Amino acid sequence: MFLRHLTRFLKPSSLAIVTDPVNKIPFNTSWCSPVAFLNFSRNSSSAVPAPLVDKQTIESVNKQLATRSEGRLFAVVQLAGKQFKITAGDIIVVEGYWPPENGDRLRLDKVLLAGSTDFSLIGRPLLAPGLVDVQATIIEKSLSHTRTHFRKKRRKQYVRINFYRTQQTMIRINSIDITRKLGEAGPQESSEERFF
Repeated sequence: MFLRHLTRFLKPSSLAIVTDPVNKIPFNTSWCSPVAFLNFSRNSSSAVPAPLVDKQTIESVNKQLATRSEGRLFAVVQLAGKQFKITAGDIIVVEGYWPPENGDRLRLDKVLLAGSTDFSLIGRPLLAPGLVDVQATIIEKSLSHTRTHFRKKRRKQYVRINFYRTQQTMIRINSIDITRKLGEAGPQESSEERFF
């Protein structure tokens, strides 16, 4: 009913502007899929997405990895519910209780992104298991500095002061390595080795 009233006020030329893009979408396109509409352009008649990475880019990255000329690698890892941007030699502090003890060596598996000066590998949401090897060591477990939690209600004689310290774990990042060429399928790892 509303559309009937609306079409009285619109000119035929303005109706064509609204209906032409809808008429160009192929009938076999799923109307529930937002991807079809994001990939649709007015000049094309099909909704085919473009490839994300071309072969030339993959070959140039593999060439850098083969000659070890990628430079200093960085990575973004997820650890204890937080994300950290790390490079080799960094020391990061994880707050809260965390089971590993001093001297334990870890391999961080939840790598979201890795890269160098010339390229970045972005996971969706994680990179493939075994593609990037991040080695770390626990160097210290301690308590944080004393923090104050102060509460007060005005004119009610209500004041509370609490002091608290949280557990902290200091981790040294030993190395970040890309273990295989891009585009290759890696060996399947057992889930027993993974530690989060």
